[in-house]
Amino acid sequence: MGETRYPVVAGTFYENGHMELKEHLGKLFSGTAEGDCRIVVSPHAGYVYSGRTAAHAVSSLRPAKKFIILGPNHTGLGVEFSVMSSGEWMTPLGSCRIDSEIAKRLEALDFVYDDMRAHEQEHSIEVQLPLIQHRFRDFTFVPLCIMNTTYSSGFLQQCRELGRKISTIMKSDPNVALIASSDFSHYLPKEVADKKDSKAIENIESMDVRGFFRTLEEQDASVCGFGPIAAAMEAADLLGLKPKVIHRSSSGDASGDYSQVVSYYAIGFS
Repeated sequence: MGETRYPVVAGTFYENGHMELKEHLGKLFSGTAEGDCRIVVSPHAGYVYSGRTAAHAVSSLRPAKKFIILGPNHTGLGVEFSVMSSGEWMTPLGSCRIDSEIAKRLEALDFVYDDMRAHEQEHSIEVQLPLIQHRFRDFTFVPLCIMNTTYSSGFLQQCRELGRKISTIMKSDPNVALIASSDFSHYLPKEVADKKDSKAIENIESMDVRGFFRTLEEQDASVCGFGPIAAAMEAADLLGLKPKVIHRSSSGDASGDYSQVVSYYAIGFS
């Protein structure tokens, strides 16, 4: 059966109560457009800050029954590429069951390991689940946490190899969708964040994975989920999908303070 993972940021990043969370999600998704994306980049901050952009990302996905969610490892726990291959994750909206079959296919990569430690306190994947529950109701998923510590060619190669494996899974099953969980610039004046982000977005829009890593390294950027994004870009390229920015925002839109913002982008591949 596997382990049950209980939420660690319910009550802080989003509401802990079932009805309160449902009400907030309804507001976040109000006016968002359903789309035909198979892959999205979605932010993972508290819903009051990034929830609207994340709702745009998840809403843009075409109907799916299985999700692979790639998230950055902020805690430093576990191995570099950590999957949880069985069990369930709980949210205030109920249980989300892990798709063991897809997880095992990802574990076939020699650098992906089943390691619960990476997931125990990590929020980047957890915050996507209530959004998916609101939009798609019944689904299975695979959480894969990636330690983003280097822009090395070796790490890039692993991300690309992961993307290739995911593209194979998605080609064989049209019910599979991919979410890369990432925020963009962290704690910079908005004009500086916008300038740095625009260069990274240009690389994503041109599907230049190597250029994306190079730009982030040259700028000393703070895009926390660059590994998940690189894997998503590789998978999208092999599936013949094209990127588009769906929505953008920053923490300053909620706080009113634009002197130190975190920026958020919803990017779809269709």
